Amino acid sequence: MKVIIVGADAIGAHLAELFSKIKQNIIIIDEDEAKLERISSACDLLTIQSSPSSLIKTFKEAGVKNADLLISVKKDENLNLNLCVLAKAMGAKKTVARVENSEFTQPQFIEAFKQAGVSSIIYPDDLAAEDIISGLKMSWVRQRWDVYGGALTMLGIKLRENCTILGRPLKEVSTPDAPYHIVAIKRGTSTIIPKGDDMLLPEDYLYFMTTKDFIPEMKRLVGKEDYPEVKNVIIVGGGSTAERVVNRLPKGMTAKIFETNFARCEELNRMVDTSRVMVINADGRSVANLLEENVKQTQALVAVTGNAEANILTCMTAHELGVRKTVAMIENMDYMSIAGNADIGTIINKQALTASYIYQLLLNGDVRNIRDLLMVKADIAEFKACEGSRVTTKRVRDLGLPDSVELGGLVRNGVGMLVNGNTQIEAGDDVVVFCHDTNISRIEKIFI
Repeated sequence: MKVIIVGADAIGAHLAELFSKIKQNIIIIDEDEAKLERISSACDLLTIQSSPSSLIKTFKEAGVKNADLLISVKKDENLNLNLCVLAKAMGAKKTVARVENSEFTQPQFIEAFKQAGVSSIIYPDDLAAEDIISGLKMSWVRQRWDVYGGALTMLGIKLRENCTILGRPLKEVSTPDAPYHIVAIKRGTSTIIPKGDDMLLPEDYLYFMTTKDFIPEMKRLVGKEDYPEVKNVIIVGGGSTAERVVNRLPKGMTAKIFETNFARCEELNRMVDTSRVMVINADGRSVANLLEENVKQTQALVAVTGNAEANILTCMTAHELGVRKTVAMIENMDYMSIAGNADIGTIINKQALTASYIYQLLLNGDVRNIRDLLMVKADIAEFKACEGSRVTTKRVRDLGLPDSVELGGLVRNGVGMLVNGNTQIEAGDDVVVFCHDTNISRIEKIFI
Protein backbone atom coordinates (compact mmCIF):
# COMPACT_ATOMS: atom_id res chain seq x y z
CA MET A 1 0.00 0.00 0.00
CA LYS A 2 1.06 3.56 -0.64
CA VAL A 3 0.82 5.89 2.37
CA ILE A 4 1.56 9.62 2.38
CA ILE A 5 2.11 11.36 5.72
CA VAL A 6 2.07 15.15 5.96
CA GLY A 7 3.86 16.33 9.10
CA ALA A 8 7.13 15.10 10.62
CA ASP A 9 6.52 16.05 14.25
CA ALA A 10 6.13 13.41 16.97
CA ILE A 11 2.97 11.70 15.67
CA GLY A 12 4.11 11.76 12.04
CA ALA A 13 7.51 10.34 12.97
CA HIS A 14 5.91 7.56 15.04
CA LEU A 15 3.55 6.68 12.19
CA ALA A 16 6.43 6.62 9.72
CA GLU A 17 8.40 4.23 11.93
CA LEU A 18 5.40 1.97 12.48
CA PHE A 19 4.37 1.76 8.82
CA SER A 20 7.91 1.30 7.51
CA LYS A 21 8.26 -1.76 9.77
CA ILE A 22 5.36 -3.42 7.98
CA LYS A 23 7.00 -2.70 4.62
CA GLN A 24 4.51 -0.16 3.30
CA ASN A 25 5.42 2.33 0.59
CA ILE A 26 5.77 5.46 2.76
CA ILE A 27 6.28 9.08 1.75
CA ILE A 28 6.54 11.76 4.44
CA ILE A 29 6.26 15.47 3.67
CA ASP A 30 7.38 18.39 5.84
CA GLU A 31 9.05 21.78 5.48
CA ASP A 32 11.66 21.00 8.16
CA GLU A 33 14.65 19.29 6.54
CA ALA A 34 16.25 18.33 9.87
CA LYS A 35 13.13 16.43 10.99
CA LEU A 36 12.98 14.60 7.67
CA GLU A 37 16.65 13.63 7.92
CA ARG A 38 16.12 12.18 11.42
CA ILE A 39 13.19 10.10 10.21
CA SER A 40 14.89 8.88 7.02
CA SER A 41 17.95 7.76 9.00
CA ALA A 42 15.73 5.46 11.08
CA CYS A 43 13.09 4.35 8.56
CA ASP A 44 12.93 2.97 5.03
CA LEU A 45 10.87 5.65 3.28
CA LEU A 46 10.92 8.61 0.89
CA THR A 47 10.97 12.16 2.25
CA ILE A 48 9.88 15.32 0.44
CA GLN A 49 10.68 18.78 1.75
CA SER A 50 7.86 21.19 0.93
CA SER A 51 6.09 24.20 2.42
CA PRO A 52 2.26 24.23 2.81
CA SER A 53 2.03 26.88 0.09
CA SER A 54 3.29 24.47 -2.60
CA LEU A 55 1.60 21.25 -1.56
CA ILE A 56 -0.50 20.86 -4.72
CA LYS A 57 2.71 20.57 -6.71
CA THR A 58 4.16 18.31 -4.00
CA PHE A 59 1.10 16.05 -3.98
CA LYS A 60 1.49 15.56 -7.73
CA GLU A 61 5.18 14.78 -7.25
CA ALA A 62 4.35 12.29 -4.49
CA GLY A 63 1.73 10.58 -6.66
CA VAL A 64 -1.21 11.28 -4.40
CA LYS A 65 -3.60 10.07 -7.11
CA ASN A 66 -2.31 6.53 -6.41
CA ALA A 67 -2.22 6.83 -2.61
CA ASP A 68 -4.20 4.29 -0.59
CA LEU A 69 -4.04 6.56 2.46
CA LEU A 70 -3.07 10.17 3.11
CA ILE A 71 -2.59 11.22 6.73
CA SER A 72 -2.21 14.88 7.68
CA VAL A 73 -0.96 15.36 11.24
CA LYS A 74 0.35 18.93 11.20
CA LYS A 75 -0.27 21.10 14.26
CA ASP A 76 -2.59 23.31 12.19
CA GLU A 77 -5.91 21.41 12.15
CA ASN A 78 -7.42 23.63 9.44
CA LEU A 79 -4.47 22.83 7.19
CA ASN A 80 -4.94 19.11 7.91
CA LEU A 81 -8.61 19.24 6.92
CA ASN A 82 -7.92 21.24 3.77
CA LEU A 83 -5.10 18.93 2.70
CA CYS A 84 -7.33 15.88 3.11
CA VAL A 85 -10.05 17.46 0.97
CA LEU A 86 -7.43 18.33 -1.63
CA ALA A 87 -5.84 14.86 -1.59
CA LYS A 88 -9.22 13.16 -1.97
CA ALA A 89 -10.06 15.39 -4.92
CA MET A 90 -6.72 14.42 -6.50
CA GLY A 91 -7.44 10.69 -6.18
CA ALA A 92 -6.35 9.46 -2.71
CA LYS A 93 -8.53 6.52 -1.62
CA LYS A 94 -8.67 7.39 2.11
CA THR A 95 -7.70 10.49 4.06
CA VAL A 96 -7.17 11.08 7.78
CA ALA A 97 -6.93 14.48 9.50
CA ARG A 98 -5.69 15.18 13.01
CA VAL A 99 -7.64 17.90 14.87
CA GLU A 100 -7.23 19.62 18.22
CA ASN A 101 -10.74 21.08 18.45
CA SER A 102 -13.37 18.77 19.94
CA GLU A 103 -16.14 20.56 18.02
CA PHE A 104 -14.89 18.93 14.81
CA THR A 105 -15.73 15.51 16.26
CA GLN A 106 -19.46 16.21 16.55
CA PRO A 107 -21.44 13.77 14.35
CA GLN A 108 -22.91 16.40 12.03
CA PHE A 109 -19.48 17.82 11.27
CA ILE A 110 -17.88 14.41 10.78
CA GLU A 111 -20.52 13.60 8.17
CA ALA A 112 -19.99 16.94 6.44
CA PHE A 113 -16.25 16.41 6.32
CA LYS A 114 -16.73 12.92 4.90
CA GLN A 115 -18.78 14.35 2.07
CA ALA A 116 -16.02 16.91 1.46
CA GLY A 117 -13.32 14.23 1.31
CA VAL A 118 -12.06 13.66 4.87
CA SER A 119 -12.51 9.92 5.49
CA SER A 120 -11.61 10.00 9.21
CA ILE A 121 -10.99 12.62 11.86
CA ILE A 122 -8.68 11.87 14.77
CA TYR A 123 -8.74 13.85 17.99
CA PRO A 124 -5.83 12.52 20.10
CA ASP A 125 -7.11 14.08 23.34
CA ASP A 126 -10.31 12.08 22.98
CA LEU A 127 -8.37 8.84 22.57
CA ALA A 128 -6.26 9.70 25.63
CA ALA A 129 -9.31 10.55 27.74
CA GLU A 130 -10.93 7.24 26.84
CA ASP A 131 -7.85 5.35 28.04
CA ILE A 132 -7.64 7.38 31.25
CA ILE A 133 -11.28 6.71 32.13
CA SER A 134 -10.77 3.02 31.43
CA GLY A 135 -7.84 3.02 33.87
CA LEU A 136 -9.77 4.85 36.58
CA LYS A 137 -12.58 2.31 36.43
CA MET A 138 -10.16 -0.42 37.51
CA SER A 139 -7.56 1.07 39.86
CA TRP A 140 -5.55 -2.13 40.40
CA VAL A 141 -4.52 -2.65 36.76
CA ARG A 142 -2.00 -0.70 34.71
CA GLN A 143 -3.61 -1.29 31.34
CA ARG A 144 -7.04 -2.44 30.35
CA TRP A 145 -8.36 -3.26 26.90
CA ASP A 146 -11.95 -4.39 26.40
CA VAL A 147 -12.97 -6.58 23.48
CA TYR A 148 -16.48 -6.60 22.07
CA GLY A 149 -17.94 -4.35 24.74
CA GLY A 150 -16.18 -6.15 27.60
CA ALA A 151 -17.03 -9.76 26.71
CA LEU A 152 -13.26 -10.27 26.95
CA THR A 153 -10.75 -8.06 28.75
CA MET A 154 -6.99 -7.78 28.58
CA LEU A 155 -5.39 -6.65 31.83
CA GLY A 156 -1.82 -5.41 32.29
CA ILE A 157 -0.77 -6.01 35.92
CA LYS A 158 2.46 -5.58 37.89
CA LEU A 159 3.00 -8.54 40.23
CA ARG A 160 4.06 -8.08 43.86
CA GLU A 161 5.28 -10.50 46.52
CA ASN A 162 1.71 -11.22 47.69
CA CYS A 163 0.60 -12.60 44.31
CA THR A 164 -0.67 -16.16 44.82
CA ILE A 165 0.65 -17.59 41.52
CA LEU A 166 4.35 -16.71 41.90
CA GLY A 167 7.14 -19.28 41.69
CA ARG A 168 5.15 -22.09 40.06
CA PRO A 169 5.33 -23.30 36.44
CA LEU A 170 2.64 -21.78 34.24
CA LYS A 171 1.46 -25.26 33.25
CA GLU A 172 0.27 -25.58 36.87
CA VAL A 173 -1.27 -22.13 37.35
CA SER A 174 -2.54 -21.41 33.82
CA THR A 175 -4.01 -24.69 32.65
CA PRO A 176 -6.21 -25.02 29.52
CA ASP A 177 -9.27 -24.91 31.78
CA ALA A 178 -8.16 -21.84 33.75
CA PRO A 179 -10.47 -18.80 33.47
CA TYR A 180 -7.55 -16.61 32.42
CA HIS A 181 -4.80 -16.78 29.81
CA ILE A 182 -1.34 -15.19 30.16
CA VAL A 183 -0.32 -13.83 26.76
CA ALA A 184 2.94 -12.05 27.65
CA ILE A 185 5.39 -11.33 30.47
CA LYS A 186 7.52 -8.17 30.62
CA ARG A 187 10.57 -8.87 32.79
CA GLY A 188 13.09 -6.06 32.95
CA THR A 189 13.75 -5.08 29.33
CA SER A 190 12.68 -8.47 27.93
CA THR A 191 9.30 -9.61 26.64
CA ILE A 192 8.50 -13.30 27.14
CA ILE A 193 5.79 -15.17 25.25
CA PRO A 194 5.12 -17.70 28.02
CA LYS A 195 5.51 -21.45 27.81
CA GLY A 196 4.47 -24.12 30.30
CA ASP A 197 7.75 -24.26 32.21
CA ASP A 198 8.07 -20.49 32.68
CA MET A 199 7.52 -19.18 36.21
CA LEU A 200 6.22 -15.81 37.39
CA LEU A 201 8.43 -13.59 39.52
CA PRO A 202 7.84 -10.50 41.67
CA GLU A 203 7.94 -7.28 39.60
CA ASP A 204 6.90 -9.11 36.43
CA TYR A 205 4.47 -7.13 34.30
CA LEU A 206 1.83 -9.56 33.03
CA TYR A 207 -0.74 -9.33 30.27
CA PHE A 208 -3.80 -11.49 31.02
CA MET A 209 -6.85 -12.23 28.93
CA THR A 210 -9.94 -13.11 30.91
CA THR A 211 -13.72 -12.92 30.80
CA LYS A 212 -15.70 -10.20 32.54
CA ASP A 213 -17.19 -12.66 35.06
CA PHE A 214 -13.72 -13.64 36.34
CA ILE A 215 -12.34 -10.11 36.84
CA PRO A 216 -13.15 -10.00 40.61
CA GLU A 217 -11.34 -13.32 41.09
CA MET A 218 -8.37 -12.00 39.10
CA LYS A 219 -8.05 -9.17 41.61
CA ARG A 220 -7.67 -11.71 44.42
CA LEU A 221 -5.37 -13.96 42.40
CA VAL A 222 -2.80 -11.21 41.79
CA GLY A 223 -2.97 -9.86 45.35
CA LYS A 224 -4.66 -6.53 44.62
CA GLU A 225 -7.67 -6.90 46.93
CA ASP A 226 -6.64 -3.87 49.00
CA TYR A 227 -6.90 -1.47 46.05
CA PRO A 228 -9.91 0.82 46.58
CA GLU A 229 -12.49 1.73 43.98
CA VAL A 230 -11.81 5.23 42.63
CA LYS A 231 -14.39 7.70 43.95
CA ASN A 232 -12.38 10.92 43.66
CA VAL A 233 -9.47 11.89 41.45
CA ILE A 234 -7.03 14.79 41.29
CA ILE A 235 -6.06 15.95 37.78
CA VAL A 236 -2.90 18.02 37.36
CA GLY A 237 -3.12 20.12 34.20
CA GLY A 238 -6.28 21.65 32.79
CA GLY A 239 -5.77 21.19 29.05
CA SER A 240 -8.00 19.50 26.49
CA THR A 241 -7.31 16.00 27.79
CA ALA A 242 -8.39 16.96 31.32
CA GLU A 243 -11.52 18.58 29.94
CA ARG A 244 -12.45 15.41 28.04
CA VAL A 245 -11.77 13.23 31.10
CA VAL A 246 -13.98 15.18 33.53
CA ASN A 247 -16.81 15.34 31.03
CA ARG A 248 -16.75 11.52 30.88
CA LEU A 249 -16.41 10.77 34.58
CA PRO A 250 -18.29 7.60 35.55
CA LYS A 251 -21.28 7.96 37.82
CA GLY A 252 -20.27 8.40 41.46
CA MET A 253 -16.80 9.80 40.68
CA THR A 254 -15.71 13.40 41.42
CA ALA A 255 -12.61 15.34 40.37
CA LYS A 256 -10.41 18.29 41.24
CA ILE A 257 -8.41 19.96 38.45
CA PHE A 258 -5.24 21.91 39.21
CA GLU A 259 -4.52 24.54 36.55
CA THR A 260 -2.04 27.43 36.87
CA ASN A 261 -3.58 29.62 34.15
CA PHE A 262 -6.42 31.70 35.63
CA ALA A 263 -8.13 32.35 32.29
CA ARG A 264 -8.15 28.62 31.55
CA CYS A 265 -9.66 27.95 34.99
CA GLU A 266 -12.53 30.30 34.20
CA GLU A 267 -13.00 28.59 30.84
CA LEU A 268 -13.06 25.15 32.46
CA ASN A 269 -15.65 26.27 35.00
CA ARG A 270 -17.97 27.11 32.12
CA MET A 271 -17.44 23.70 30.51
CA VAL A 272 -17.66 21.21 33.38
CA ASP A 273 -20.31 20.01 35.81
CA THR A 274 -19.29 22.06 38.85
CA SER A 275 -21.35 19.84 41.13
CA ARG A 276 -18.82 17.05 40.45
CA VAL A 277 -15.71 18.92 39.33
CA MET A 278 -13.74 21.57 41.24
CA VAL A 279 -11.27 23.72 39.30
CA ILE A 280 -8.35 25.02 41.41
CA ASN A 281 -6.08 27.82 40.21
CA ALA A 282 -2.84 26.44 41.65
CA ASP A 283 0.19 24.32 40.79
CA GLY A 284 -0.65 20.64 41.25
CA ARG A 285 3.04 19.73 41.33
CA SER A 286 3.33 21.38 44.76
CA VAL A 287 3.22 18.93 47.66
CA ALA A 288 1.73 21.66 49.87
CA ASN A 289 -1.11 22.24 47.40
CA LEU A 290 -1.77 18.52 47.08
CA LEU A 291 -1.88 18.08 50.85
CA GLU A 292 -4.20 21.05 51.20
CA GLU A 293 -6.63 19.31 48.82
CA ASN A 294 -6.52 16.05 50.82
CA VAL A 295 -4.42 14.07 48.36
CA LYS A 296 -3.98 11.34 51.00
CA GLN A 297 -7.73 10.67 50.86
CA THR A 298 -7.72 10.60 47.04
CA GLN A 299 -7.77 7.24 45.28
CA ALA A 300 -6.22 8.43 42.00
CA LEU A 301 -4.06 11.19 40.52
CA VAL A 302 -3.82 11.94 36.80
CA ALA A 303 -0.97 14.15 35.51
CA VAL A 304 -1.69 15.53 32.03
CA THR A 305 0.42 18.67 31.76
CA GLY A 306 2.42 19.23 28.59
CA ASN A 307 5.64 18.35 30.44
CA ALA A 308 6.46 14.63 30.60
CA GLU A 309 9.08 15.05 33.34
CA ALA A 310 6.64 16.99 35.50
CA ASN A 311 3.96 14.34 34.99
CA ILE A 312 6.33 11.53 36.01
CA LEU A 313 7.56 13.37 39.12
CA THR A 314 4.03 14.38 40.14
CA CYS A 315 2.87 10.76 39.95
CA MET A 316 5.89 9.57 41.93
CA THR A 317 5.16 12.21 44.58
CA ALA A 318 1.50 11.20 44.75
CA HIS A 319 2.52 7.55 45.14
CA GLU A 320 4.79 8.49 48.05
CA LEU A 321 1.86 10.35 49.64
CA GLY A 322 -0.27 7.20 49.52
CA VAL A 323 -2.25 7.53 46.26
CA ARG A 324 -2.73 3.98 44.94
CA LYS A 325 -3.60 4.80 41.32
CA THR A 326 -1.50 7.20 39.23
CA VAL A 327 -1.77 8.05 35.53
CA ALA A 328 0.86 10.01 33.59
CA MET A 329 0.58 11.39 30.06
CA ILE A 330 3.97 11.04 28.39
CA GLU A 331 4.57 12.22 24.85
CA ASN A 332 8.34 11.71 24.72
CA MET A 333 9.02 8.09 23.75
CA ASP A 334 12.40 8.24 25.47
CA TYR A 335 10.65 8.51 28.85
CA MET A 336 8.39 5.47 28.44
CA SER A 337 10.73 2.94 30.04
CA ILE A 338 11.71 5.44 32.76
CA ALA A 339 8.04 5.91 33.66
CA GLY A 340 7.46 2.15 33.69
CA ASN A 341 10.38 1.57 36.04
CA ALA A 342 9.24 4.45 38.26
CA ASP A 343 6.17 2.43 39.23
CA ILE A 344 3.63 4.75 37.63
CA GLY A 345 0.32 2.98 37.34
CA THR A 346 -0.88 3.83 33.83
CA ILE A 347 1.07 5.55 31.05
CA ILE A 348 -0.79 7.41 28.31
CA ASN A 349 0.92 8.22 25.01
CA LYS A 350 -1.18 10.04 22.43
CA GLN A 351 1.23 9.23 19.62
CA ALA A 352 0.80 5.49 20.14
CA LEU A 353 -2.97 5.76 20.52
CA THR A 354 -3.26 7.81 17.33
CA ALA A 355 -0.96 5.46 15.41
CA SER A 356 -2.94 2.41 16.54
CA TYR A 357 -6.17 4.00 15.32
CA ILE A 358 -4.70 4.84 11.93
CA TYR A 359 -2.90 1.49 11.62
CA GLN A 360 -6.12 -0.47 11.30
CA LEU A 361 -7.06 1.61 8.26
CA LEU A 362 -4.14 -0.07 6.45
CA LEU A 363 -5.28 -3.63 7.07
CA ASN A 364 -7.53 -5.49 4.66
CA GLY A 365 -9.23 -7.83 7.13
CA ASP A 366 -12.15 -7.07 9.43
CA VAL A 367 -10.11 -5.48 12.23
CA ARG A 368 -12.16 -3.90 15.01
CA ASN A 369 -9.43 -2.70 17.33
CA ILE A 370 -5.65 -2.43 17.47
CA ARG A 371 -3.36 -1.36 20.29
CA ASP A 372 0.35 -0.61 20.14
CA LEU A 373 1.67 -1.86 23.51
CA LEU A 374 4.82 0.20 23.86
CA MET A 375 5.90 -1.38 27.15
CA VAL A 376 6.36 -4.79 25.50
CA LYS A 377 6.94 -3.64 21.90
CA ALA A 378 3.93 -5.57 20.70
CA ASP A 379 0.58 -5.13 18.99
CA ILE A 380 -2.72 -6.58 20.07
CA ALA A 381 -5.67 -6.66 17.68
CA GLU A 382 -9.17 -8.01 17.31
CA PHE A 383 -9.76 -9.85 14.01
CA LYS A 384 -12.95 -11.37 12.66
CA ALA A 385 -12.46 -14.84 11.15
CA CYS A 386 -13.89 -14.96 7.62
CA GLU A 387 -15.69 -17.93 6.05
CA GLY A 388 -13.08 -20.30 4.57
CA SER A 389 -10.10 -18.48 6.13
CA ARG A 390 -7.09 -20.59 7.13
CA VAL A 391 -7.59 -19.89 10.83
CA THR A 392 -10.89 -21.83 10.70
CA THR A 393 -9.46 -24.96 9.08
CA LYS A 394 -7.47 -26.42 11.99
CA ARG A 395 -7.27 -26.43 15.76
CA VAL A 396 -5.10 -23.62 17.14
CA ARG A 397 -2.20 -25.94 18.01
CA ASP A 398 -2.02 -27.10 14.35
CA LEU A 399 -2.07 -23.64 12.72
CA GLY A 400 1.72 -23.29 12.82
CA LEU A 401 1.64 -19.82 14.36
CA PRO A 402 4.99 -18.13 15.09
CA ASP A 403 6.28 -18.43 18.66
CA SER A 404 5.88 -14.65 19.01
CA VAL A 405 2.12 -14.84 18.42
CA GLU A 406 -0.56 -15.73 20.97
CA LEU A 407 -4.31 -16.05 20.44
CA GLY A 408 -5.66 -14.72 23.71
CA GLY A 409 -9.37 -15.33 23.39
CA LEU A 410 -12.40 -15.06 21.14
CA VAL A 411 -15.97 -13.81 21.19
CA ARG A 412 -18.63 -16.06 19.64
CA ASN A 413 -22.24 -14.91 19.42
CA GLY A 414 -21.48 -12.18 21.96
CA VAL A 415 -19.96 -14.56 24.52
CA GLY A 416 -16.28 -14.28 25.48
CA MET A 417 -14.17 -17.41 25.82
CA LEU A 418 -10.46 -18.15 26.17
CA VAL A 419 -8.36 -19.93 23.56
CA ASN A 420 -6.08 -22.94 24.04
CA GLY A 421 -4.40 -25.39 21.69
CA ASN A 422 -7.55 -27.48 21.32
CA THR A 423 -9.75 -24.53 20.31
CA GLN A 424 -11.37 -24.64 16.87
CA ILE A 425 -12.00 -21.12 15.61
CA GLU A 426 -15.18 -20.68 13.58
CA ALA A 427 -16.18 -18.21 10.89
CA GLY A 428 -17.59 -15.07 12.49
CA ASP A 429 -15.53 -15.39 15.69
CA ASP A 430 -13.83 -12.20 16.91
CA VAL A 431 -10.32 -13.31 17.88
CA VAL A 432 -7.80 -11.41 20.01
CA VAL A 433 -4.26 -11.72 18.60
CA PHE A 434 -1.09 -10.71 20.49
CA CYS A 435 2.01 -10.15 18.30
CA HIS A 436 5.51 -9.52 19.59
CA ASP A 437 8.22 -8.91 16.97
CA THR A 438 5.82 -10.06 14.25
CA ASN A 439 4.08 -7.74 11.82
CA ILE A 440 0.39 -7.98 12.52
CA SER A 441 -0.28 -7.61 8.80
CA ARG A 442 1.25 -11.11 8.35
CA ILE A 443 -1.20 -12.63 10.83
CA GLU A 444 -4.08 -10.80 9.17
CA LYS A 445 -3.74 -13.10 6.14
CA ILE A 446 -4.93 -16.20 7.97
CA PHE A 447 -8.22 -14.47 8.89
CA ILE A 448 -9.28 -13.42 5.37
